[in-house]
Amino acid sequence: MEQKVAVVTGGASGLGKGIADRLAKDGFSLVISDVNENFLETAENEFKSKGQKVAVFKGDVSLKKDQEALANLAVEKFGRIDVWVNNAGIESVVPFADITTEQLEKVFAIDVFSVVYGIQAAANVMKNQDGIGKIINACSIAGHESYEMLATYCAAKHAVRSLTVAAAKEYAKFGIRVNSYCPGVAGTAMWDRVDAAMAKEYGWASGEAFEKFSAGILCGRTELPEDVGNIVSFLASDQSDYITGQSILVDGGMVFR
Repeated sequence: MEQKVAVVTGGASGLGKGIADRLAKDGFSLVISDVNENFLETAENEFKSKGQKVAVFKGDVSLKKDQEALANLAVEKFGRIDVWVNNAGIESVVPFADITTEQLEKVFAIDVFSVVYGIQAAANVMKNQDGIGKIINACSIAGHESYEMLATYCAAKHAVRSLTVAAAKEYAKFGIRVNSYCPGVAGTAMWDRVDAAMAKEYGWASGEAFEKFSAGILCGRTELPEDVGNIVSFLASDQSDYITGQSILVDGGMVFR
């Protein structure tokens, strides 16, 4: 069989980079999409310096045409798509009373529309291939629980969880599995922004929101990129062939469903 191919959106930094790193170690050829050209260039150079087969794509995941172009690039460069990770996303941290139309539209475009378009683009390729295809979406603990100051983000991630189930049911007949991973609190740039917004709203010190959210994690530490990479590695592997429609919590013990 040809070397398997994985596409990772938002894969040039943060948790997405951790996912790309792990899939590279697992032997996948990589196609990394990101909106940040500098991050893309750095990631591309890093992977190539290790002898990794990689292609990069600068695009906006909220645009269907960009997701379709990303799928076309993967097929052009490597001939197929075995795994597609809809990782890219953004947060919105505001009091409920201050939620605006612009914030709703932006968060849903990047966190929800992108998942729809990514699933469509991946499935259009996978259903015409041999083997089992894996589509893996970025959900969150916010897809299982809702939090103050994060209403729009939580609503979007609940939507991702629902889309994962619906797509799993529709695409099973094509040999496509659709699942999601649900991280908790990680020391990423996103959490820096969450922390800063909550500190401003509640008069907390810098880092206090991060500490409050992470204090009760049963495993005793916050999330690392490799923690997410490990669950995506499993969902991308043959070992998960009998799993579909699931949104798996990987939060160190925060939310229980």
